[in-house]
Amino acid sequence: MTTRWAILAPGRIAHAFAADLALVPEAELAAVGSRSLDRAKEFAKQYHVPAAYGSYQELVADPDVDVVYIASPHALHLEHARMAFEAGKHVLCEKPLALSVAEAEQMMALATTHDRFLMEAMWTACHPVVLELQRRLHEGEFGTPRHLHAELGSLVDADPADRLLDPALGASALLDMGVYPLTLAHLMLGEAESLVATAALSSGGIDLDVAIAGRYRGGALATMTASMTSWSSRRCEIATDRGRIAFDDFHHPAYATFTPYSGESGDSDDSDGGGNGNGGGPGAEPQRIEGAVPVLGRGFGHEILEVNQCLAEGRNQSRLVPHSQTLTLMRQMDQIREQLGITFSA
Repeated sequence: MTTRWAILAPGRIAHAFAADLALVPEAELAAVGSRSLDRAKEFAKQYHVPAAYGSYQELVADPDVDVVYIASPHALHLEHARMAFEAGKHVLCEKPLALSVAEAEQMMALATTHDRFLMEAMWTACHPVVLELQRRLHEGEFGTPRHLHAELGSLVDADPADRLLDPALGASALLDMGVYPLTLAHLMLGEAESLVATAALSSGGIDLDVAIAGRYRGGALATMTASMTSWSSRRCEIATDRGRIAFDDFHHPAYATFTPYSGESGDSDDSDGGGNGNGGGPGAEPQRIEGAVPVLGRGFGHEILEVNQCLAEGRNQSRLVPHSQTLTLMRQMDQIREQLGITFSA
C-alpha cells in the first residue's frame, strides 16, 4: 500500500524531508501547501509534487492525501494539526510536537477524537544506528552506562524576524536543538529523575545557549548542551564501567564505536603510590556499531517508514515514538524553561 503524503509549510527542514521521502518505498509525496502559492509551486516543481496549494485549508482538504507532515513553526503546530485531523488526515508533526505539555495533550486528544494517527517527527528515536546501540546497551553488552555527554549547536545568522529567533513563533535553542540530546539521553539512560539547567538569553527573552545536567535511574548522569551562537562538535559519548561509546555526529550518525577499556594499571608519575586510580586505558580495538538496516538519506526516511508501517497495521501511535515518550520529554522541557524563566505567549 502506498502512503500518500503532503507537506504543510515548505521551509528548510521540509526540503530535507522531501528528499528522503523519495527514497522510501511505498511512500509518495502527493501535495504541498504554503501560505504563498508561488512558493508551493516552486517546491512542487523541485520535488515533482503533483499538487501545490496556496493555503493550508486547501492542502488538508485534498482527497489524495493520507498523511500531513507539519513543518511549520512550533507555535503553530497545534492549530495546523487540528486542521489536519478535522479534515480526516493522519499527522506527522515536527519536533517539538508543541510548545508545552498542555498543547501536546490537546493535540493527542484531537487525534483520539478523530481516530487519527499522530507522531512527533523525532528521527533520532527511529534511526537504525541509535536503535541498535540502544538495544545492545540495554542488554548489557557494553557495560553499565554511568555518564552521557551530548552537544548540538550551530550559528544562527538570521534576521530577527526569522522563526529561529522570533519569540512569537517559539524560538528556543532548547526546543530546536536541545530536544535531540534530551531524547538521546532518554533512549540510552531511561527517564530522568532530575534536571537542572542554565542558559544565556537574548534581549527578546529566548534561550540562545543552554546547558543541562541530568540524573537518571541507577545514578547515571548526563550533561547536554544546545547552542544557536556557536558550532558544536555534535559529538556524543557514553562512559560505561567497561569502556566508552562515541558518536562523531549523533545528530546524523553513520555509526557509533565502542572502545573497551583495560583495568590494568599503567605507569604512574606518582612514585609514592598516591595516584588517582586512572592507570587503565583502551584495551581491544574499537568495535563499530551500525544499524540493522542502511541509513536512508539524512535519517528522515526511517520516521516515514515507521508511519507507513503503523498505518498499515492500523495503529494510531508509534511504537518507536509513543505519545508517552513525547509527553515525558515535553515535561522535561517545560521544567527546564520554568527554571530559566522562559515563557511563550501561547
